[in-house]
Amino acid sequence: MPYTPIIGTLGYVMSPDGERVLLIHRNARKDDAHLGKYNGLGGKMQPDEDVVACMRREIREEANIECVELTLRGTISWPGFGPKGEDWLGFVFRIDRFTGTPLERNAEGELSWVPVKDIMGLPLWDGDRYFLPLVFDADPRAFHGVMPYAQGRAVNWSFSRI
Repeated sequence: MPYTPIIGTLGYVMSPDGERVLLIHRNARKDDAHLGKYNGLGGKMQPDEDVVACMRREIREEANIECVELTLRGTISWPGFGPKGEDWLGFVFRIDRFTGTPLERNAEGELSWVPVKDIMGLPLWDGDRYFLPLVFDADPRAFHGVMPYAQGRAVNWSFSRI
């Protein structure tokens, strides 16, 4: 059976000093599968976009800023992640420079600058705790991982770097 995941992007916008990251606290919609969690910005890729164009559009839509410098930090295959068990393939970016002033909130929740050192203390998807250190580390190589989900929880994590 062919693997036909939903393709999406996930971006972590860094403050100019590199000490903080812009996260969304998904607290605006009661029917949100991410309700109560903190997350990077991003979403589904459109048929007429490449992954970089998708990341730029999602950041523009969710934070009202323009990406100037993006780095692909990795890719993650999330079999079974969606609310109905859909498979996802995510392209994870770090945005090190941007223009504009980020919104304070959007339709999904509040945006806030969080110190990178404090992220692991926030309510996150349990699987985020495995790959987030790789987004912010000094290793220039991209990671490529797989993280199967079942009943809303990560059941495994493995990755390679090239």
